[in-house]
Amino acid sequence: MKGRKESRITLVGAGPGCEDLITVRGLRALRSADVVLYDALVGKKLLEEVSESAQSIYVGKRCGKHSYGQDDINRLLVECAMNYGHVVRLKGGDPFVFGRATEEITYAESFGIPVTVVPGVTSAISVPASQGIPVTARGVSSSFWVMTATKRDGTFSEDLMFAARSQATMVILMGMRKLDAIVGEVLKYRGPATPMALIQNGTLPNESCVLTTLGKVPDCVNRIDTGLPGIIVIGDVVAEHPSFFQEEVQRVLYSNL
Repeated sequence: MKGRKESRITLVGAGPGCEDLITVRGLRALRSADVVLYDALVGKKLLEEVSESAQSIYVGKRCGKHSYGQDDINRLLVECAMNYGHVVRLKGGDPFVFGRATEEITYAESFGIPVTVVPGVTSAISVPASQGIPVTARGVSSSFWVMTATKRDGTFSEDLMFAARSQATMVILMGMRKLDAIVGEVLKYRGPATPMALIQNGTLPNESCVLTTLGKVPDCVNRIDTGLPGIIVIGDVVAEHPSFFQEEVQRVLYSNL
């Protein structure tokens, strides 16, 4: 058909939350989109960059609340590309960090639709960094593991055990709902004084960070909404947070009251 736009898809990493942490290339792709399919963790202000002539469709998936299943999203991507032209699939963080991007690419390419990937700033590193917590630090930790707490069947990933046995920094995504169980598992291999951070709404104005230790998690659960997503950081690098030792003193004082 004359004048029909080329069907193509761009997978764009939106960054960890705050709208200005998207890459320049990602922003350029977003502004050129005919249709945007966006996830739950995408900063809503970022959608203001979408052209007024373009459609924005929410396809977010939260625990127990899926607006679309993955198969539905795959089909919608292809349908929109064929009918409208350039589709931007906007994903929180980086598309290739637990983003199921490869499934979407494989499906789209099976229809002959070209897919371009624009990497994003992953929350696994940037959110701890926003709190002054490095995932590596000379003399403290020379490596880090990024993982989800559980597998598809709900059981713990073996990686959780292997990481807990090491000296590496542990960065656990999508684990807030199983916080108690995660802590119990890690305590089998690391001491109760191991520093820990629980970060929610990372990089956003309402970001919160609870600093604690593995053994003191039960004392701070009332400061955490485990129904909201967050990032769990375990390891000595958490002590690099500017307020860690100040809060540790408070924890010791109040525990003796």
